[in-house]
Amino acid sequence: MTTDKPGFTTDAIHAGYEPDSLYGPINTPIYASTTFAQDGLAKLRGGYEYTRVANPTITALEKTVAALEGGKHGVAYASGMAATDVLLRIHLKPGDHLVMGHDAYGGTWRLIDKVFTRWGVEYSVVDTTDVDALAAAIKDNTRLIWLETPTNPLLSVSDIAAVAAVKGDAKLIVDNTFASPYLQNPLALGADVVLHSTTKYIGGHSDVIGGLVVTDDDELEEELRFFFGWVGPIPSPFDAYLTARGAKTLAVRMDRHCDNAEAVARLLEESNLVSQVLYPGLESHPNHEVAKKQMTRFGGMVSVRFASEEAARTFCLSTRLICLAESLGGVESLVEHPATMTHVSAEGSQIEVPRDLVRISVGIEDEADLLADVEAALEAVARL
Repeated sequence: MTTDKPGFTTDAIHAGYEPDSLYGPINTPIYASTTFAQDGLAKLRGGYEYTRVANPTITALEKTVAALEGGKHGVAYASGMAATDVLLRIHLKPGDHLVMGHDAYGGTWRLIDKVFTRWGVEYSVVDTTDVDALAAAIKDNTRLIWLETPTNPLLSVSDIAAVAAVKGDAKLIVDNTFASPYLQNPLALGADVVLHSTTKYIGGHSDVIGGLVVTDDDELEEELRFFFGWVGPIPSPFDAYLTARGAKTLAVRMDRHCDNAEAVARLLEESNLVSQVLYPGLESHPNHEVAKKQMTRFGGMVSVRFASEEAARTFCLSTRLICLAESLGGVESLVEHPATMTHVSAEGSQIEVPRDLVRISVGIEDEADLLADVEAALEAVARL
């Protein structure tokens, strides 16, 4: 049976680029040029004049990720935080209000709390899995609802469609970094904007920083382009090429990430040394049913709480194959202690994370090797 819409992996490989007529390169060329020859005064060849405004390599990446999200427009940025900053500046002005989750990514909270509040922006922190609580937090001056699902690092899952139904005039932005477009498509569920740190699963190899915004809104796309060109938070053509290359294998990588994460989560849940395993694919997860409804699978991230901070630290320091490092979404497995690493800036705040929490980005190594490493780390915890 044929369909008008190509499959996900077909889009990941082909959307956004076709071999050009000059040499026919299969891969998108890296257009390492700051400027482009023009065919006359203000007559642009192919629509390109200056890389800070647009570049063919970057355009190809934007079209690819937009296709994967089922969106009309994609705009790439130098990092996920650059994309976050642009979205906040577009949607907020002094006196405006936003709602965000109580377990949001520390970098997002830090930007809002330390920078945007100086500009007179107000924000409320709520449990976004509680739609009634979220709706109650919306004010007359609420312009933005910032949703992560699953969240970083507690892996809470919010019902995107339910939030979209109560958002009113506020714009709903969904950070889809943890799920990736392969597992979840927020635009189809009512979101206005989708955000990715392409550093993570889309790039997938821990070798390139980037961010990308996808939307169906034509006016918003114009504003996103304004910031892209006039302010200049742009990715380099080489970074765009690396990210697009990573995106081609997103589906096959995500399947392996999910397989391994499910196995690691089950092993941890069986241990009497563990207080709680936070993985949306487990029936014990408080938002399991919502995750089943809006995700195709449950991702490669596993968070786990131990009986004490000492136990959590010991686990992090006892893995050998799983590397102690920040970030996530790469082919290699990583472990971290959020309270002292990625989320240390949130200490004492409304989004402070438990000190007994460990976050694992489960890679695509052989399952048996990962399980053996987790078991060895648990044995170290047992010796405390």
